[in-house]
Amino acid sequence: MKTLLILSFTVLFSSSLFANEEKIDLNAFAKLYFDKMVATQAPAATEKELEEYLALLTDDVGHSHLPWVTDDSRLPSGKEDKRKGMTFYLGAHTEYQAELLDVFTFNQSAVAIRYKNYAKGIHPQNNQPIEYSQTMMEVLEIEDGKVAVIRKYHE
Repeated sequence: MKTLLILSFTVLFSSSLFANEEKIDLNAFAKLYFDKMVATQAPAATEKELEEYLALLTDDVGHSHLPWVTDDSRLPSGKEDKRKGMTFYLGAHTEYQAELLDVFTFNQSAVAIRYKNYAKGIHPQNNQPIEYSQTMMEVLEIEDGKVAVIRKYHE
């Protein structure tokens, strides 16, 4: 009887643990992330688009963008640092286009997106014209359904 009771509690406890693990569709998440990120780069982007993008990130998100930002340490101010940096460039583009090329998923822990983008505008720091086209890959580490680390690479 004692064994049956222990076995019953074990099954119930195990079931409740697995019920709390919510699996997300990383392919759909990657596409949502891409759409929200692209919206922040649009010429008419506002804080609304920025906040919708930031909602997909953990508060302590780490970020690298080689070769400019090499430290992807997760800090308590990660999301706030990202907000500050992205707000500085918000609306700097007069033209922006992006095309999602590939999505790669890695169990429930990571997703990579590869995309090509084109941007034209005025750099907010030096008021000089900018124009570029590039192919990028972002590797996104996922934690509890949100992006915990972003690593950006240029092709």
